[in-house]
This record gives sequence, C-alpha cells and structure tokens, in this order.
Amino acid sequence: MSFAASVLTLYPEMFPGALGLSLAGRALEAGTWSLEAIQIRDFATDRHRTVDDTPAGGGAGMVMRADVLARAIDHASPPGDERPRLLMSPRGKPLTQARVRELAAGPGVVILCGRFEGVDQRLIDARALEEVSIGDFILSGGEPAALVLLDAVVRLLPGVMGNAVSGEEESFENGLLEHPHYTRPQEFEGRPIPDVLISGNHKKIAEWRRAEAEKLTRERRPDLLGAPPQPLVK
Repeated sequence: MSFAASVLTLYPEMFPGALGLSLAGRALEAGTWSLEAIQIRDFATDRHRTVDDTPAGGGAGMVMRADVLARAIDHASPPGDERPRLLMSPRGKPLTQARVRELAAGPGVVILCGRFEGVDQRLIDARALEEVSIGDFILSGGEPAALVLLDAVVRLLPGVMGNAVSGEEESFENGLLEHPHYTRPQEFEGRPIPDVLISGNHKKIAEWRRAEAEKLTRERRPDLLGAPPQPLVK
C-alpha cells in the first residue's frame, strides 16, 4: 500500500508544486505515494462558497468555519481512516525528524491548510486535529508548511532515496547537526580536504565526523545538546 496524502486547501493549484519534481516527483509518478488536493470551498453551502466568518468576540480578520471544514475533513477522512489528521499552524507542536519518521512509517496523512486568522477551535477539538508548526514564524497560509512536511516525509519512504543510509546520517537524526562534507577537487582556492577524510582509516573518519558534528551543534544549536537523541522508528 502506498503512502496517501490528502491536503485540504483553498488553493489546490499549489499542489504538487515542488513535490512533483526530483525525488518526490519520481516517487509520485511511480506510485510510491499519492497526493489528493481537495478544494475546501466545494463543501460550502451558500452560493458565494463562503468558508470563513468574523471572529466571535470581535477582532481583526476572519476565522475558518467549523461546519464547512468538518464536511471537508469527513469527505477526505471517513470512518476507519487511520491516517493522522494534521493542521498546519504556527501555534502547533514543532515538527521534528522523529515525528517525520513516525509519519513516514504510517499509511499517510490528512493535512488541513489554515488561512486567515485561523480555524474555529471547535473543529480542531471535534475532529482531533494535531496542530503542527514548521517554525516560529508566520506564513500566509498552511500550504507552504504542508509542502515542507510532505517533502520531509516522502523522502524517507522506502525506495525514494537511492541510498537508504543517507537518511540515517543527517542533521537531527542523532540529536546533532550534520558534519561538514567535502568532494573533489582535493584543493579549492587554497583550501584542502581534511587529511583524515582521505586517510582510508574509517574509524578515524567516523571519530572526526562525530567531533565536527558536536562542534557545529555547540556553536549553532546548543539547545539540541540538552535533549536526548531522537529514536529511529523501525
């Protein structure tokens, strides 16, 4: 069974976007995963296809309606659908590589892309949506965040990457940022490849890479050193 992604959005033309290219695009064409972009406005009941209304209690902006979104979600994810239901939201739990691996090991995802000021909280509660954030910043909508999440997940699906080991030796896989990389030419503008990497001593190479990863993490993301390594999902 392939990994199935359903995205609920006001802008279905944004998909597959970059996901139709490179590794994700080839996997999509091969049927390793599938993508369905669903227009939320199709589930509005008035002639203007209204999906939002003014916020209760007053304030700026508009809020996406619970009734319209519920119909859209129930269409995309009927009873018995075991896929997690995600809401891309800046107030959500930060996306981690561990969570990406969990999602990649499952049957797929249903993603709601928020717009305007947000989504009626009753919809979030009633449909058990998992709020997910890709960073401490605000986007114009959930679509770019959904593309990021799907790219992170799809590349880990079996057969998508040419070398499966590549996915195990990257930043965040072991609680550290990734070590520096080098390739030919052996010298570039007076900067040589570190001698250890051309020594042929695999033990020393592994030790050097670990030390460099720890150094980079201390310098750039010291917060990661206080957290336990993220387990790999088998």
